[in-house]
Amino acid sequence: MQKRFSFYAKKRNFAASKRTWMDNTRKKWLYLVVLSLIWGSSYILIKKGLMGLTPFQLGAVRIIFSTIFLFLIGFKSILAISKQQWIWVAASALTGTFLPVFLFGYAETEIDSSIASILNSLVPLFTILTGFLAFGVSFSKNQIVGVAVGLIGAIILIFQGANVNPNQNYFFALLVVVAAICYAINANIIKSKLQEVSPMGIAVGNFTVMLLPAVLILFFSGLLSKDILSSEKIKTSLIYVLILSIFGTGLAKILFNKLIHISNAVFSTSVTYLIPIVGIFWGILDGEKFTLIHLLASGVILLGVYIVNKDRKKTTQK
Repeated sequence: MQKRFSFYAKKRNFAASKRTWMDNTRKKWLYLVVLSLIWGSSYILIKKGLMGLTPFQLGAVRIIFSTIFLFLIGFKSILAISKQQWIWVAASALTGTFLPVFLFGYAETEIDSSIASILNSLVPLFTILTGFLAFGVSFSKNQIVGVAVGLIGAIILIFQGANVNPNQNYFFALLVVVAAICYAINANIIKSKLQEVSPMGIAVGNFTVMLLPAVLILFFSGLLSKDILSSEKIKTSLIYVLILSIFGTGLAKILFNKLIHISNAVFSTSVTYLIPIVGIFWGILDGEKFTLIHLLASGVILLGVYIVNKDRKKTTQK
């Protein structure tokens, strides 16, 4: 009798585990597609926001809108963060959001949104480099090859963009590269220093740290002194930034943290392959120039990302 009971209990547990696995599989693919659409659309929203706002104004408003949204849905999550963890939450805020929002804003005053979306694909490559240099994370020879291939693709993309758009200053593309490095540092901070903090806690904690600096930047940016209600251009830009803040920053951060929780780092970085597709689609729709060499350079960057992730996957399986 005891053996029969044990058999049925194991069978029920197996069935429950199978259902959980299938639910997680469906969820992670859903999260991946939704994140690709949201993040891939962020670059065109930045471009539209800059039609009536300066990069400083756009970045400050974006942080403030995102903070309000995250406070409304998860303020209590920051109560579990210890004093020691707040230091790393602040470092995560600086590298993961604060600096990049301004860097992307300034970059897109000169370069196309589609190019920005492609260059952001360098994040996994810089994650390997910064992990090794700053956090002592080891990497393999194949990953070095992947990083080199990706950087070659980025160089081709920048030079081709400068040739196709001689009226644009493609030195501003380096701001996107710096932003990608910031994202990479943030990924290593979260992985090595904030594993015990909930995904919601990290997101809300980040914006708690950034709120006051963002308010000060907005105050001194001159936006509040303008008659916002009488300017259609500013009102339209604020609508774009509101959409960007709620979906591209607030909601996307929560979804990405959940994606990491139910999958793994290798699968999560697959979003890198899909974001440029969405970004290029919006760019072409908005009249941006995109040549075959652009496409080739994009493929080279994504090949480098693939080599890095493929090798990381093999290392994880051993």
